[in-house]
Amino acid sequence: MTPPFIYLASQSPRRSQLLDQLGVAHQLLLPSAQEDSEALEMVLPGETPRDYVQRVTVLKLGAALVRLKRLGLPDAPVLCADTTVALGDDILGKPADAQDAQRMLAHLSGRTHQVFTAVVLGWGGQVAQAFSASDVVFAALAPEAIARYAASGEPMGKAGAYAVQGRAAAFIERIDGSYSGIMGLPLFETARLLRTTGAWG
Repeated sequence: MTPPFIYLASQSPRRSQLLDQLGVAHQLLLPSAQEDSEALEMVLPGETPRDYVQRVTVLKLGAALVRLKRLGLPDAPVLCADTTVALGDDILGKPADAQDAQRMLAHLSGRTHQVFTAVVLGWGGQVAQAFSASDVVFAALAPEAIARYAASGEPMGKAGAYAVQGRAAAFIERIDGSYSGIMGLPLFETARLLRTTGAWG
C-alpha cells in the first residue's frame, strides 16, 4: 500500500525542506509555463498585507486544484502557502533587481516589520486555513552592508529582499513569532492543520 502523501503547490525549496523536517511525504505540484502565476500575486487597491496574503494563498490553492485535475494525478491533499513582508500597510514583495533590494533593505533598517504567512490545505472538496504573524526587528544597517548583501544575489526572489536563514540573519536583532513562518511555512500551524484534517500524523 502506498504511504499517504500531500501535494505541495509551491516553487519554494525552503517549504519543501520544512515539510521534510516534519517528515511529511510530499510531491511538488508546480504551475506550467502557460499559467500566469504572477497575476495571482497582484495587490488590490487598499488591501491590507494580512488580507492580501490570505487571499493570494486561497487563489493559489484554486489554481493548484485545477492543475491536479488537468494532469490526472491521484487525489491527495494539496498544500499552498504564501509569505509577505510588511512595514505598516506597505507590502514589500520580491525585489526587481539589486537596486530595488537595496531600497527595501534601507526601508527596513533599524525598524520593526511584520512577516505574514498564510497556509491553506484542500482535500475532498474541503478547505482549511492557518495563519502566522511574526515581528522582526532589524538593526540599523550601514549602506555598505546593504550594498554587499544585495550584490550577493540572496535577496532575489525573497519577499522583503532577505532570507532569514541566510546571510541576513546577521541583520536581525530579535524575532517575536515563528522562525519557520518567516522562512515560508510555519511548522506548528502547518502540523496542526495537517493533523486536524487527517492528512498527516
